[in-house]
Amino acid sequence: MSSRHPQLEMEPVYGFFYGLCRLVYQMFFRGDVAGLENLPETGGYIVAANHASHLDPPIVGMFLPRQVSYFARKTLWKPGVAAWWLTTVGTIPVDRDGGMSIDAIKRVLHTLSHDKVVIVFPEGTRSLTGELQPPRPGVGLIACRAQVPVVPARVFGSFEAFGKKGSLRLGTPVSVAYGRPLTPSEYDRPEDGRERYARTAARIMAAINRIERPSASVV
Repeated sequence: MSSRHPQLEMEPVYGFFYGLCRLVYQMFFRGDVAGLENLPETGGYIVAANHASHLDPPIVGMFLPRQVSYFARKTLWKPGVAAWWLTTVGTIPVDRDGGMSIDAIKRVLHTLSHDKVVIVFPEGTRSLTGELQPPRPGVGLIACRAQVPVVPARVFGSFEAFGKKGSLRLGTPVSVAYGRPLTPSEYDRPEDGRERYARTAARIMAAINRIERPSASVV
């Protein structure tokens, strides 16, 4: 895959918006990016990131050199362009409260088993303060079932640029850093018993929390 124009090898609709998002980022939100060397070159993996803004999903995904799958509330699948777009780019529907149906879990596992990438936000919803929130066990369930590397990622500045209760502030730098991948043996401990998924989610969230703000852009 071309490192300069990876969108050329993605599905057309996804590739178009991938390029568009990068252009918008360069124009209005350009910050620093670090840790791209931590992204696995082959095989399926999960990227788990903090969530403080609507800007987080595209910003976390636009630096990955492969097409990725996201989650979205299934209530967004209404007749019209939105539903077509969500389906076309491979978005996986979940319940509004962050719950995952058996069908959604199967789709995630199928995606990962075919050497693709899935982005998840362990907190489940956007932070009201910009601070990290406790994770929900859903990400632990996915990781334990999939047994693939989990790349922790942290976005800095997105809350200031477009927080949940704030207005869009163009020109606010937004930075992102990708941490060292966690192997299944690092995040999954079957001896945790009934707390297995919750504790896995907590370990993943702790890895996100350890990521420091990047200081040198590699974009």
